Amino acid sequence: MSNGISIIEVRDLTKKFGHFTAVNNICFSIAKGEILGFLGPNGAGKTTTIKMINGLLKITSGQVLIKGMDAEKNRREIKKIVGYMSQKFSLYPLLNSLENVEFFGGISGLNKSRIREKQKEIEASVSLPILKQKVADIPPGIKQKVALFVCLMTDPEIIFLDEPTSGVDPEVRRSFWSEIYRLKKEGKTILVSTHNLDEVEYADRMLIIHQGNIILEGEPDALLKKHNKDSIETLFKDAILDSEGTVETKT
Repeated sequence: MSNGISIIEVRDLTKKFGHFTAVNNICFSIAKGEILGFLGPNGAGKTTTIKMINGLLKITSGQVLIKGMDAEKNRREIKKIVGYMSQKFSLYPLLNSLENVEFFGGISGLNKSRIREKQKEIEASVSLPILKQKVADIPPGIKQKVALFVCLMTDPEIIFLDEPTSGVDPEVRRSFWSEIYRLKKEGKTILVSTHNLDEVEYADRMLIIHQGNIILEGEPDALLKKHNKDSIETLFKDAILDSEGTVETKT
């Protein structure tokens, strides 16, 4: 699994949009070399949390430390060690895949020769005619493959994948998780958000977030045993119901 050394610490993290609280005072850590499954229904606060950790969304209150550095105060340094694959905006749809590699390579600081090397790399795994099509016109599985490639171009230590397998078929999902395991073997630290319950079992540890609150946390097998559940689906549904019951009791 991991070596137990926290590489990311999230402390009392909150995000409010006016009177609406999207993320409510959450705390968790991610160990170096760990795969953390971030599970929750749509609108639970997963993407908002990931964007705050990455400095893409202003934190209302709380703090994020990445390798001991404050994520808001040290954005330039942190950008060099983090890769982020967005749920919706990972590639420019009107550019082709090679043009996306060139564009994102340029803004990531890669020189022209290095960018050309990266284009050659992806040409080895995806056919050139598809790479020359507009991203908007290529199959979802290929699109996600290119998006992940772009995310990894700078060889980041820490990788955030926001619902990377959403909308793709089971074969592509298996391929994605094979790649995630390969990255783990290289010592990468990975957070994968998903609402596909079966995927969480692949993670070292899981967090369930609902209505902006962390409602369950731990290793999947240990949580199943602790709560006497026979599946992640049952564990998830009961955790959601228990959480909503608690909220109702308080109000």
